[in-house]
Amino acid sequence: MSAEEADWARPIVKENLSERAYSSLRQALMRGQLRPGERLRLRPMSVRFGISATPMREALLRLVSEKALALDARGTVAVPTLTLDQLLEIRTIRTDLEGRSAAAAASVASDSEIDTLANIHARMCNCHQIQQFEEAIDLNTEFHLLLCRMGRLPVLYDLVEGLWVRCGPILSHLYDGGLPEDWESHAHLRILAALRNHDPNAARKAICEDIINGGRGLLAYVADRTDDKTGTSAP
Repeated sequence: MSAEEADWARPIVKENLSERAYSSLRQALMRGQLRPGERLRLRPMSVRFGISATPMREALLRLVSEKALALDARGTVAVPTLTLDQLLEIRTIRTDLEGRSAAAAASVASDSEIDTLANIHARMCNCHQIQQFEEAIDLNTEFHLLLCRMGRLPVLYDLVEGLWVRCGPILSHLYDGGLPEDWESHAHLRILAALRNHDPNAARKAICEDIINGGRGLLAYVADRTDDKTGTSAP
């Protein structure tokens, strides 16, 4: 299915057309609903959203300025392809920022917030059992972003969300390195325990382990693409 036909786009009928188109595209990127190399041609996208070319162009160029989208050689907006170095850098920054947020959440998160986070993880486990992997990946994203919001650090959250927008288009390859084998010792459970015990250090450690170990499939996918293009071994 092409970007112009995707079911995540909805006609926009209210004010702030550019802002609404921008938000919809950003969410689509973050949730992996747009894939690397996919082109977002101005006129078809304008028609799909039910808006004129001007606000659509503004939304697209705003995402280009954030490096969430890119302009190809013909000036067409497209979803960029991450390099291995870029993905490794994003992983390093995520462990720092999400680690800080998880530590903060361990001090300030409410019981109801922790219960909501636990419910997201339970739903993700169920999706694995019934092999609904696309929904499981979406729930994993939801888990991480909610945990980050629970830290009550809004500037940090904006930075983290931007990183998820950058790597969202490859999230469908999250399990390229294999599925989790032992759900009873999953990092999410250690995160939840750390939150309930108000243990910032344990929360930071668990989320960092989850980012590193859980992201191996993404690294494998990007490394394979690097090998295909260069004919050399990836680090």
